[in-house]
Parts: sequence; structure tokens; C-alpha cells
Amino acid sequence: MTPAELLKESFERVVESGTAVVDGLSEDQLAARPADGANPVAWLVWHLARVQDDHVAEVAGLEQVWTAQGFVDRFALPFDRDATGYGQSEEEVGQVRASADLLTAYLRAVHEQTAAYLGTLGADDLDRVVDDSWDPPVTLGARLVSVVNDDTQHVGQASYVRGLLGA
Repeated sequence: MTPAELLKESFERVVESGTAVVDGLSEDQLAARPADGANPVAWLVWHLARVQDDHVAEVAGLEQVWTAQGFVDRFALPFDRDATGYGQSEEEVGQVRASADLLTAYLRAVHEQTAAYLGTLGADDLDRVVDDSWDPPVTLGARLVSVVNDDTQHVGQASYVRGLLGA
């Protein structure tokens, strides 16, 4: 297995877990917060897909699925078109309302773009510096692992919230 294939497998786990966590939940359940200030399932899944979309599109030199495939309009969220959820207020987090079908469609579309990009990579590509504002500079491999890590944390949080809902 090549490093790119390993990353592809990791992202496959994210899309599988992300679609499973929203499956069968109503919009009200997806938007429910188990406690004041807690993140609901809908926001967690939207956010993990947005971060993957944003970060992978940037390093791949592609347009984000969010805008290219019209998800920004389908979600119709009251945020800036470039919002990924990072740094959002409690009120903004609560404004993410979407159906399980829409969340799944977006997550799958992001995954398809990610998988296609990963299929173009060779082992040497992962050593390319993609962000030199850090010390040490961030390589493509490190950036992609960071996205997988962030996504798996958020899908785990979403699974926990789903469990608290009794769903």
C-alpha cells in the first residue's frame, strides 16, 4: 500500500462514518444540542466536510465542491460563502440546519474530489511544502494527515452526540 492509498483509505473511513452518523436522523435531531453550547450533529458533519473541502481543494489547486457543485446555495446558510465553521459563535453553530440527505450528499461529493486528488499523488508529492508560515513548514502529507485527524475527531463527536439523543 502506498502512502497515498493509506490516506485514501483513511478518508474512506471518514465518509463511511459521517454518512452512518446522520443516517435516519430528522432535521430536528441533527440540530439538537445535548447541552448548552454543545455542537449538534449537523454542524459537526457540515464542519468536517467543509474543512476537508477547503483544505484539500487548496492544496490540489481545485475549486471547492461547496461552490463548484452548488452546495453553498443548497445549504443556504447565513454565513460568508467561505465559512468552514472555524471560530463560529454558539449562535452561528446553531444556524446549521440540514437534512441527513443533504449532509450526506455534500460529504460524499467532497470525498469523491479528495479521493480523485489522492489518486494523482506519488510518494514524493507528500513531501511538498504547502504552508511555509509554520516552523517547521507544513508538507502536503502533514496537511492531509491533519485533515484526517480533524475529521475523525468531529465524526467521533457526532457519534457521541447521536448516542446522547438515543438514536
